[in-house]
Amino acid sequence: MITRFQALPNDVYQYLLDASGREPPVLTRLRAATVGTPYWQIQIAPEQAQFLTLLVKLTNARRCIELGTFNGYSTLAIALALPPDGTLITCDIQDHGARLGRKFWVQAGVESRIDMRVQPALTTLNQLLEQGAAGTFDFAFIDADKENQIDYYEKILQLLRPGGLIAVDNTLAAGVPVNRGEEAFLVATRQFNEHVHKDERVDLAMIPIGEGVTLLRKRT
Repeated sequence: MITRFQALPNDVYQYLLDASGREPPVLTRLRAATVGTPYWQIQIAPEQAQFLTLLVKLTNARRCIELGTFNGYSTLAIALALPPDGTLITCDIQDHGARLGRKFWVQAGVESRIDMRVQPALTTLNQLLEQGAAGTFDFAFIDADKENQIDYYEKILQLLRPGGLIAVDNTLAAGVPVNRGEEAFLVATRQFNEHVHKDERVDLAMIPIGEGVTLLRKRT
């Protein structure tokens, strides 16, 4: 989310941005253009986008998938990190937000790397598996509805190659004291965290950035 990790003091957070922030100008422009649009607060923060970019490069990813396009900010961050022949399938149930982001994809010269699928994410994931894409993806970013998160994870784990990486957003939200409620998305987030904590098919680490990002590496 665009709200930064709340346990970090303001001066420390500002130092983090000053000392390590490297947001490309095209991402800065897209982030600024999003402010004031519907649900603009759910956009990931710039340090999260930078983190995703680094993860894509560290894994030498060429085939990526994203669940939850919104305005295309995280989509653009991932696409910028891909090689010229890399591909990113991004999934959302609507494309209203991405209509804003698409012009920035074009400005950045990465629109050809992005394949947007406008339909329920589980439909896209099932279609990919039916088409024989199991084990062919290098990196995935899950930032969609939390109630289906375990199902998303299980499908993506099939699509991921051994050694591939999944990043899941908002996983610390359910642990923040003020958020320990019974809203459906908080309950679902806790259930997801319990599910992957017990999963011996992956290595994992929960990172306190944004509202928490869990990294899951598919074991070989």
